[in-house]
Amino acid sequence: MPEVLSRMSFKKNERLELEITGVTAEGFGVGRCQGQAVFVPLAAPGDRAEVKILKPLKNFAYGKLERLLSPSPHRVEPDCPVFEKCGGCCFRHIGYQAELELKERRVLDALTRIGGLSAPQLEPILPAKSRCGYRNKALLPLGTGSEGQLQMGFYAPNSHRIVDCSACRLQPPEFTAAMDAFRDWAQRYGDPIYDEASHSGKMRRLYLRKAESTGEILVCVVVNGNGLRHEKELLEAMKAALPGLASLQINSLRERTNVALGKRCRVIYGKESIEDRLCGLTFQISPLSFYQVNRSQAQVLYEKAAEYAALTGEETLLDLYCGTGTIGLSLAHKAKKLLGVEIVPEAVENAWENARANGITNAEFLCADASQAAALLSQRGEKPQVVILDPPRKGCGSGLVETVAAFDPQRIVYVSCDPATLARDIKAFAPLGYQLRKACPVDMFPATAHVETVAMLSRKK
Repeated sequence: MPEVLSRMSFKKNERLELEITGVTAEGFGVGRCQGQAVFVPLAAPGDRAEVKILKPLKNFAYGKLERLLSPSPHRVEPDCPVFEKCGGCCFRHIGYQAELELKERRVLDALTRIGGLSAPQLEPILPAKSRCGYRNKALLPLGTGSEGQLQMGFYAPNSHRIVDCSACRLQPPEFTAAMDAFRDWAQRYGDPIYDEASHSGKMRRLYLRKAESTGEILVCVVVNGNGLRHEKELLEAMKAALPGLASLQINSLRERTNVALGKRCRVIYGKESIEDRLCGLTFQISPLSFYQVNRSQAQVLYEKAAEYAALTGEETLLDLYCGTGTIGLSLAHKAKKLLGVEIVPEAVENAWENARANGITNAEFLCADASQAAALLSQRGEKPQVVILDPPRKGCGSGLVETVAAFDPQRIVYVSCDPATLARDIKAFAPLGYQLRKACPVDMFPATAHVETVAMLSRKK
C-alpha cells in the first residue's frame, strides 16, 4: 500500500515515532508524519525519536521529545545545566560543524525558495572562533524564588519566568564573577526585588558590559527609583570581584513597562562609558549605547561588507539604517564621502560623536527615514555610488527597495539578520534592475538559531 500523504489531525498527548529531517528558523527540529510537520524543540537532524504531541493544530503540531530511539550522529552532550530550560541557546546539543551547515543551508534555502534564485553564489559561512564567552552584554532580569531567594538569569521561552543561571556559557567569566558578587551583596544588603504584577520593589535588572579590546567592565543596576541603600557596599563587592571594573552605574526605570532600561543613568564609580576598538576605530559604550554583542565576529562581518563594497576612494557611500555609525565609519577612510541615515535621534547623535572621536571628517549623519533622506539628497544633487543596507529583522520592504534603486547605485551591500526577508528583498530588487552577485553567511551568534548574511547586488549587465 502506498503511504498516505495526509492525515485528518493530530491528537493531544498522542505519541509518534518521527525522524527529524530539518530545523526551523527558531532551531526546533522538524519531522513529518503522513505529510504534516511536527516541530520538536531540542531535537537534532538525524534523530529518530518518540515524540509526544503537546499542541495539535490544523496542518501541523508542536511536540515534545520523549525518548531518543536512535540519536543523530551530530549530537553532543550539552555543556550547560540549564540548556533545556533557558531557551537562549538552541544548538548546544549538536556539534559546531553541524550547526554551521544548518545555518548555511538555511540561507541557501531562503535564496532559492523565497528569492527565486536557481544557483545563487553563496560563499562558505564564516565561523566564530569560539561558541563560548562571546557576548559582551548581559541584561539579567531579577526575581524572587518560591523561598524568597534572589533569582537572576534569563526568561524561559515565550514567558517572563526567570530561569536562574549562575554561569552562562555565552558570556565571559567576568560576568559570572559579577553575578556571584551581586548575589552575595543582595543577600546581605539588597533592596527588595521588583515585582512586575504589583509594580513594587526596587531592583529590576543587572546589566553588564565588557569592552573586549581593553578589558574594561561596566556594571549597571536597573532600579524602580533613583538609587540603592547600600551603594558603597555594592561598589566594594564589585571592585573585589572585577579587576577590570571601570564603571558602576544606576539606571532609573520607574515606569510599569517591559522596556529594559530607563533613560537616565547615574555614575556611582568610574566613567560614564567604557572604551572598545572595532575595525581600528574607538567606540565609547554607555549603558544606553548600541554596540555589537559579538565584537570579534562583528569585525569579520564588517570586513566582508568592505570587500563587497569595493570602495576606491572616489565614491559617495550611503549607509541606511546606520544606527550609531559603526559599519559606515569603518569604511569612511575608503570613501570620498560617507552619508549616514538613521531615524532615531539619539543614535544619530552617537554617530556624530563616534566620527569626531575617531577624527573622521568626511562623514555626515541625517536624522530621517529613507524617503525623507532620498528627497533631501536629490535636492542637494548627491548621488551615492554604493549603498549599505542594515535593516531590522523585518527587512526593507518594497517601498525602501524602490527608494534605493532610484539612487541608481553601482553596488548595494545588504547586511541581513534574517535570511527570509533578505531573500524577499532581493527578489523585489530584480525587476528594478539589480541582481544578487554573491552572498556570505556569518555566524555572529554561535549556539543560537540566528545567522547574519552579507549580500552584494549590482546592476544587471
